[in-house]
Amino acid sequence: MTNLSTSISLQTAHFASETTWNDVPDTIRHQGKRALVNFFACCLAGASAQAIGMMLAVAGTPGGARIVGRTATADAMTAAWVNAASANILDFDDTLPDTIAHPTAPVAAPLLALAETRTERPIPGRDLLMAAILGIELECRIGRALSIRHYRRGWHITSTCGGLGAALACGRLLELSPHQIVCAMGGAVAQAGGVVETLGTMSKSLGVGGAARAGLLSALMATRGMTGPSQPLEGRYGLFAVMGEDVEPHDVVADLGSRWELADLAYKPYPCGVVLNAVIDACLALRMDIADMTALASITVSGHPLLKERADRPGVGSGNLAQVSAQHAAAVVLRKGRAGPAEFSDAAVTDPDTRALAARVSVAIDEALPMGAARVTVLRANQSHERTVLEPLGSAGNPMTDLDLENKLRTQWANAGIKGSPDRLIDALWSLDTRDDAAELTRLIG
Repeated sequence: MTNLSTSISLQTAHFASETTWNDVPDTIRHQGKRALVNFFACCLAGASAQAIGMMLAVAGTPGGARIVGRTATADAMTAAWVNAASANILDFDDTLPDTIAHPTAPVAAPLLALAETRTERPIPGRDLLMAAILGIELECRIGRALSIRHYRRGWHITSTCGGLGAALACGRLLELSPHQIVCAMGGAVAQAGGVVETLGTMSKSLGVGGAARAGLLSALMATRGMTGPSQPLEGRYGLFAVMGEDVEPHDVVADLGSRWELADLAYKPYPCGVVLNAVIDACLALRMDIADMTALASITVSGHPLLKERADRPGVGSGNLAQVSAQHAAAVVLRKGRAGPAEFSDAAVTDPDTRALAARVSVAIDEALPMGAARVTVLRANQSHERTVLEPLGSAGNPMTDLDLENKLRTQWANAGIKGSPDRLIDALWSLDTRDDAAELTRLIG
């Protein structure tokens, strides 16, 4: 399928261009559908966020592509930008463990925009699904090659790598040649950016939306002959050299087609940073153990160093910051017994009882706990209550089922106040490979 004498970038492009439907295992095809079910759920959840309204306010005139969960329409570039941001804004989207990348939003959004605005012929559902699978897979491989050190150095991996996933996916859907796809990858690398400092702010999702738009723009420019570097990934001043550390470029194409990163994709049950899933599960379990949740003297959240590094955020003042605050997550779940979008809203953050309890939450490092695990210890009436969660809901050892994902979409459909039933959309997503026109997906909403 690929020529090992060619560059890593060109091998990646060949895989995006030449992989056939029959080359993709059934399990990976199904995982691609799961990613899209989750994507729509996340878009519906985030569509009403203040930042999305701001983006639409500056976006310009209506167009041929829909903004998922809203009545607004936009041109393809704007729809890719806004829908990707909407899917990411509540930190409800999928995750590739170890890299902490959220790969589907920047890939699915521009593909939907293309499906709605390409007027030459309808884009079959199988073509969109195939492009999504390949774009997500290669984005994940590029992200894994950059490794967790990329993230720890302060790069926001979804924003830096998402544009490449989008360029590869859109290049596939536009039937670009491998060399044209390399040019599109060059365009995406030229626009790559995003830093971890933006976590807990609206700007984080602005970067994710920017990645989606950058990938779509780069692919469309490549159709018109835009050129780029021949080695955008592994070149002397390419992505890996500039944003990586001790990167092995060959990792991107190792076992390509026989081992799939998509198999490891995880989905979030709660709209917050993935490092908080175990904290929430532990707090939900503690509510079952403790009959009276009043007068809690102290709460200690313990976990892997990354938990403290990313989520030790006391005294947060906004819903965006609450999504990455262990203090808020523990307090609101212990008080309310649930963890939905309302529990991570601006209103939840300003609730005086939640703020008072959050002030009694501390975060500690326990090197013995693996990344993704957490222990919560509650002291009340001189008694200590403790719960440790090693495999939270949504993790590889405790994954969300297809029904869980369907219910996530149903819940966000209802929360968004959309009329009718989401069942037609859910059915269309599960049978996407048999559908004649992928653009029907957005038409089935509202």
